[in-house]
Amino acid sequence: MKVLFHVQHLLGIGHVRRAAAIARALTEAGFAVTVAQGGFDVPGTDWGGAEVVQLPPVRSADTGFRTLLDAGDKPIDTGWKKRRAAELLALLARTKPDILLVETFPFGRRAFAFELVPMLEIARRASPRPLIACSVRDILVDKKDPAKVEAMADTALALFDLVLVHGDPAVIPFEASFPPAPRVAGLIRYTGYVGAPSTREAPPGDGVDEVIVSVGGGAVGAELLRAALAAHALSGQNLTRWRLLAGPDLPAGIVAELTAAAPDGVVVEPARPDFPSLLARCRLSVSQAGYNTVMDVMRAGCRAVFVPFAAAGETEQTRRADLLAARGHCLVVPEAGLTPERLARAVDDAMAAPPPPRSVLALDGARTAAIMLRDAASSRSAA
Repeated sequence: MKVLFHVQHLLGIGHVRRAAAIARALTEAGFAVTVAQGGFDVPGTDWGGAEVVQLPPVRSADTGFRTLLDAGDKPIDTGWKKRRAAELLALLARTKPDILLVETFPFGRRAFAFELVPMLEIARRASPRPLIACSVRDILVDKKDPAKVEAMADTALALFDLVLVHGDPAVIPFEASFPPAPRVAGLIRYTGYVGAPSTREAPPGDGVDEVIVSVGGGAVGAELLRAALAAHALSGQNLTRWRLLAGPDLPAGIVAELTAAAPDGVVVEPARPDFPSLLARCRLSVSQAGYNTVMDVMRAGCRAVFVPFAAAGETEQTRRADLLAARGHCLVVPEAGLTPERLARAVDDAMAAPPPPRSVLALDGARTAAIMLRDAASSRSAA
């Protein structure tokens, strides 16, 4: 069976990492996968055997997500939208998928309704019609306008056959961040968490007994890295090596600043594909609380301090970190008011606390999603 998977990231790399894990699981399950990539390419992303088709790329200008910029760093306009929508529809016509999978929409990415709604409507009219599914993380960002939230449910009911929620209702049900979830309960399937195991082992010695500080893609991680750099000398863990990982979206000037200021005992280097392997060896992880990083930390079972990204009304990471803190898996330092002193204190408190309990999260969500899609598509074709 053929899958067309629409993936659009705007800031950071978390959506791409999760989507790539799902694409790999789909190809391993025997699907022919085509990925329509709407964001800028993330070097090092492993899509497995999927065909990746780069649409005209777009990114957010900042954390507000109000201005979207094209490859020339110009705001996208009506002409750009028409060209990109045409390319996506041409890809749909070429691939003739058995399964059309859309990442996040309609529970986010509403700015891309201009291309997604026409594609979904055409797919629904096709004969034979593909199975249409949404891939969405466990927690959404809180929305202030209830009408917009209800409109998401309306769109899901009108255009989708399945909503694959990459989480566990026993940990946090979808309705905790999406109140109309009962309206679309017939569509929802929980896959468990998408936590891809490490495919690369770090060189001998790297990560062993270290404090690993990471910021994902790095687009919004500069202040955490600066705070960690200064916290090293203030912490009781100042005799162990601290390894600061600068994500690919961290501006080169900030990387140079951190590198120049790093004292003995602190390493500043680019984010690494063997990051999960470093966590499995480390003394402590300090990071934001994005979906993928949290899954890596849970799989490693290491002590953790989370500083959730919370700018511009973002609530998703704070909700996830607080939930895990309540279960004894981590300590949380709010992003507002982050200082080296507070971070150093949290590092010391985390080291003084009992080891985190063994994670009970199901982390094979990518494989489960592939099975669910196969079974649903097979049932549709048999009918």
